[in-house]
Amino acid sequence: MDISAQINQFLKNDFPQVRSQVEKVGERYSLIRHQVIEADLRPGGTVSGPTLFAIADLALYVAILGEIGMQPLAVTTNLNINFLNKPLPAKDLLGECRLIKVGKSLIMGDVFIYSEGQEQPVVHATGTYSIPPKRI
Repeated sequence: MDISAQINQFLKNDFPQVRSQVEKVGERYSLIRHQVIEADLRPGGTVSGPTLFAIADLALYVAILGEIGMQPLAVTTNLNINFLNKPLPAKDLLGECRLIKVGKSLIMGDVFIYSEGQEQPVVHATGTYSIPPKRI
């Protein structure tokens, strides 16, 4: 089973509320897909901020799991998000993460979210995760 399938299975088992799918995991990289549904929209027909925040956080978490292995206790310590353009409500959202720094206890990454088919990102986020210490 490849790493993308392993992480998808882990998310299904341990985070059943996550509807996004891992498309690709590479070296310091992840790509996730989120199918937008009615529940993701806010008044005015755009994707809600909490949905976009969750996609950014998940893309970062997936890239980290791909880098350090299945350590489910890694936790978000910081996530800054910039809303750049209005997402298309009828298109899937793609969250693309690149890890910037991988340290022993902290990992920092950069996430762009795109509406499928659009070149310009709808969100840019940066985040940091704390990695649990290795137990001896």
